[in-house]
Amino acid sequence: MDNNNLKKHIAETAYNVGYSAKLHFASFEMIEKLPGLISFISMAFGIYALAFSELSTKLMSCTLLVLGLIGLYITMKNGDKANYETKGIKLTDLFNELKHLMLKAEHQSPDTEIINNELQDIEAKYNQSCASHHIMFATWFAHYKFFWEQQIGWIDNYRPFGFFRDKIPLTLWVTLIVTTLIVVFNCTNILAVVCEFINTKGGN
Repeated sequence: MDNNNLKKHIAETAYNVGYSAKLHFASFEMIEKLPGLISFISMAFGIYALAFSELSTKLMSCTLLVLGLIGLYITMKNGDKANYETKGIKLTDLFNELKHLMLKAEHQSPDTEIINNELQDIEAKYNQSCASHHIMFATWFAHYKFFWEQQIGWIDNYRPFGFFRDKIPLTLWVTLIVTTLIVVFNCTNILAVVCEFINTKGGN
Protein backbone atom coordinates (compact mmCIF):
# COMPACT_ATOMS: atom_id res chain seq x y z
CA MET A 1 0.00 0.00 0.00
CA ASP A 2 1.43 3.38 -0.99
CA ASN A 3 1.58 6.24 1.50
CA ASN A 4 -1.35 8.22 0.09
CA ASN A 5 -3.69 5.24 0.17
CA LEU A 6 -2.50 4.43 3.68
CA LYS A 7 -3.35 7.94 4.89
CA LYS A 8 -6.78 7.69 3.28
CA HIS A 9 -7.30 4.35 5.02
CA ILE A 10 -6.27 5.87 8.37
CA ALA A 11 -8.70 8.76 7.83
CA GLU A 12 -11.60 6.41 7.01
CA THR A 13 -10.85 4.28 10.05
CA ALA A 14 -10.60 7.40 12.23
CA TYR A 15 -14.02 8.49 11.00
CA ASN A 16 -15.53 5.12 11.95
CA VAL A 17 -13.78 5.02 15.32
CA GLY A 18 -14.44 8.67 16.21
CA TYR A 19 -18.10 8.49 15.25
CA SER A 20 -18.52 5.26 17.21
CA ALA A 21 -16.96 6.89 20.27
CA LYS A 22 -19.42 9.79 20.05
CA LEU A 23 -22.30 7.34 19.51
CA HIS A 24 -21.44 5.57 22.77
CA PHE A 25 -21.13 8.88 24.61
CA ALA A 26 -24.44 10.02 23.08
CA SER A 27 -26.20 6.93 24.44
CA PHE A 28 -24.53 7.47 27.82
CA GLU A 29 -25.54 11.14 28.05
CA MET A 30 -29.11 10.44 26.95
CA ILE A 31 -29.52 7.81 29.68
CA GLU A 32 -27.84 10.13 32.18
CA LYS A 33 -29.73 13.36 31.44
CA LEU A 34 -32.98 12.79 29.53
CA PRO A 35 -35.11 11.22 32.32
CA GLY A 36 -34.48 14.23 34.56
CA LEU A 37 -35.14 16.66 31.70
CA ILE A 38 -38.40 14.91 30.80
CA SER A 39 -39.52 14.99 34.44
CA PHE A 40 -38.75 18.72 34.65
CA ILE A 41 -40.68 19.49 31.44
CA SER A 42 -43.68 17.43 32.58
CA MET A 43 -43.78 19.15 35.97
CA ALA A 44 -43.38 22.60 34.41
CA PHE A 45 -46.28 22.03 31.98
CA GLY A 46 -48.37 20.63 34.82
CA ILE A 47 -47.80 23.78 36.87
CA TYR A 48 -48.57 26.11 33.96
CA ALA A 49 -51.71 24.09 33.14
CA LEU A 50 -53.06 25.07 36.55
CA ALA A 51 -52.79 28.76 35.59
CA PHE A 52 -53.67 28.56 31.89
CA SER A 53 -56.64 26.38 31.01
CA GLU A 54 -55.63 26.41 27.33
CA LEU A 55 -52.79 24.03 28.20
CA SER A 56 -55.20 21.46 29.66
CA THR A 57 -55.98 19.84 26.31
CA LYS A 58 -56.03 16.26 25.09
CA LEU A 59 -53.10 17.00 22.78
CA MET A 60 -50.97 18.28 25.64
CA SER A 61 -51.95 15.36 27.85
CA CYS A 62 -51.03 12.88 25.12
CA THR A 63 -47.72 14.67 24.55
CA LEU A 64 -46.81 14.45 28.23
CA LEU A 65 -47.83 10.78 28.27
CA VAL A 66 -45.56 10.05 25.29
CA LEU A 67 -42.70 11.89 27.03
CA GLY A 68 -43.30 9.73 30.08
CA LEU A 69 -43.10 6.57 27.97
CA ILE A 70 -39.86 7.81 26.42
CA GLY A 71 -38.47 8.43 29.90
CA LEU A 72 -39.49 4.90 30.92
CA TYR A 73 -37.79 3.43 27.83
CA ILE A 74 -34.57 5.32 28.60
CA THR A 75 -34.67 4.33 32.27
CA MET A 76 -34.86 0.66 31.23
CA LYS A 77 -31.48 1.14 29.53
CA ASN A 78 -29.87 2.43 32.72
CA GLY A 79 -28.02 -0.85 33.24
CA ASP A 80 -26.05 -0.24 30.01
CA LYS A 81 -24.94 3.28 30.99
CA ALA A 82 -21.56 2.32 32.47
CA ASN A 83 -20.83 0.05 29.50
CA TYR A 84 -21.46 2.89 27.03
CA GLU A 85 -19.14 5.19 28.96
CA THR A 86 -16.35 2.59 29.22
CA LYS A 87 -16.50 1.73 25.53
CA GLY A 88 -16.67 5.41 24.58
CA ILE A 89 -13.45 6.09 26.49
CA LYS A 90 -11.69 3.12 24.84
CA LEU A 91 -12.79 4.25 21.39
CA THR A 92 -11.63 7.80 22.10
CA ASP A 93 -8.19 6.43 23.00
CA LEU A 94 -8.12 4.55 19.69
CA PHE A 95 -9.18 7.71 17.87
CA ASN A 96 -6.24 9.59 19.42
CA GLU A 97 -3.89 6.74 18.45
CA LEU A 98 -5.07 7.08 14.86
CA LYS A 99 -4.35 10.81 14.95
CA HIS A 100 -0.77 10.10 16.04
CA LEU A 101 -0.54 7.40 13.38
CA MET A 102 -1.55 9.93 10.73
CA LEU A 103 1.26 12.23 11.90
CA LYS A 104 3.70 9.34 11.47
CA ALA A 105 2.42 8.68 7.96
CA GLU A 106 2.74 12.36 7.04
CA HIS A 107 6.19 13.09 8.47
CA GLN A 108 8.13 9.82 8.54
CA SER A 109 9.62 7.50 5.97
CA PRO A 110 7.39 6.33 3.09
CA ASP A 111 8.02 2.76 4.29
CA THR A 112 4.44 1.99 5.31
CA GLU A 113 4.65 -1.59 6.59
CA ILE A 114 5.06 -0.71 10.28
CA ILE A 115 2.31 1.93 10.15
CA ASN A 116 0.01 -0.47 8.31
CA ASN A 117 0.54 -3.11 11.00
CA GLU A 118 -0.29 -0.58 13.72
CA LEU A 119 -3.43 0.39 11.80
CA GLN A 120 -4.54 -3.24 11.63
CA ASP A 121 -4.02 -3.63 15.38
CA ILE A 122 -6.18 -0.56 16.04
CA GLU A 123 -8.89 -1.86 13.70
CA ALA A 124 -8.91 -5.19 15.56
CA LYS A 125 -9.32 -3.39 18.90
CA TYR A 126 -12.07 -1.22 17.39
CA ASN A 127 -14.07 -4.26 16.26
CA GLN A 128 -13.97 -5.60 19.82
CA SER A 129 -14.93 -2.32 21.51
CA CYS A 130 -18.35 -1.48 20.08
CA ALA A 131 -21.74 -2.07 21.67
CA SER A 132 -24.27 -3.68 19.36
CA HIS A 133 -27.30 -1.64 20.48
CA HIS A 134 -27.81 2.05 21.25
CA ILE A 135 -30.55 4.36 22.47
CA MET A 136 -33.09 5.44 19.88
CA PHE A 137 -32.08 8.73 18.20
CA ALA A 138 -28.56 8.46 19.64
CA THR A 139 -27.25 8.60 16.06
CA TRP A 140 -28.66 12.14 15.65
CA PHE A 141 -26.92 13.29 18.82
CA ALA A 142 -23.72 11.48 17.79
CA HIS A 143 -23.67 13.34 14.47
CA TYR A 144 -23.81 16.64 16.33
CA LYS A 145 -21.12 15.60 18.79
CA PHE A 146 -18.77 14.31 16.07
CA PHE A 147 -19.17 16.90 13.33
CA TRP A 148 -19.76 20.03 15.44
CA GLU A 149 -17.79 19.38 18.65
CA GLN A 150 -14.92 17.10 17.56
CA GLN A 151 -11.77 18.41 15.84
CA ILE A 152 -11.87 16.45 12.57
CA GLY A 153 -10.03 18.71 10.12
CA TRP A 154 -7.16 16.22 9.85
CA ILE A 155 -9.62 13.53 8.74
CA ASP A 156 -11.35 15.85 6.27
CA ASN A 157 -8.01 16.38 4.49
CA TYR A 158 -8.06 12.78 3.27
CA ARG A 159 -11.73 11.84 3.66
CA PRO A 160 -13.77 14.98 2.77
CA PHE A 161 -17.14 15.33 4.53
CA GLY A 162 -20.21 16.57 2.69
CA PHE A 163 -22.87 18.51 4.56
CA PHE A 164 -25.87 16.68 3.09
CA ARG A 165 -24.18 13.30 2.67
CA ASP A 166 -22.36 13.01 6.00
CA LYS A 167 -23.24 15.72 8.51
CA ILE A 168 -27.02 15.20 8.49
CA PRO A 169 -28.25 11.69 9.43
CA LEU A 170 -30.27 9.88 6.77
CA THR A 171 -33.04 9.13 9.27
CA LEU A 172 -33.30 12.86 10.03
CA TRP A 173 -33.70 13.62 6.32
CA VAL A 174 -36.46 10.99 6.07
CA THR A 175 -38.18 12.42 9.16
CA LEU A 176 -38.03 15.98 7.78
CA ILE A 177 -39.40 14.90 4.38
CA VAL A 178 -42.26 12.90 5.90
CA THR A 179 -43.11 15.75 8.30
CA THR A 180 -43.11 18.25 5.42
CA LEU A 181 -45.41 16.05 3.34
CA ILE A 182 -47.81 15.63 6.27
CA VAL A 183 -47.90 19.39 6.84
CA VAL A 184 -48.44 20.11 3.12
CA PHE A 185 -51.25 17.58 2.70
CA ASN A 186 -52.93 18.73 5.93
CA CYS A 187 -52.35 22.44 5.39
CA THR A 188 -56.07 23.17 5.07
CA ASN A 189 -56.90 21.45 8.36
CA ILE A 190 -54.04 23.21 10.14
CA LEU A 191 -55.18 26.61 8.87
CA ALA A 192 -58.75 25.85 9.96
CA VAL A 193 -57.57 25.04 13.50
CA VAL A 194 -55.47 28.23 13.62
CA CYS A 195 -58.36 30.38 12.37
CA GLU A 196 -60.73 28.79 14.89
CA PHE A 197 -58.26 29.49 17.69
CA ILE A 198 -57.89 33.13 16.57
CA ASN A 199 -61.66 33.60 16.31
CA THR A 200 -62.15 32.07 19.76
CA LYS A 201 -59.60 34.46 21.25
CA GLY A 202 -61.13 37.37 19.38
CA GLY A 203 -64.60 36.50 20.70
CA ASN A 204 -63.28 36.47 24.26
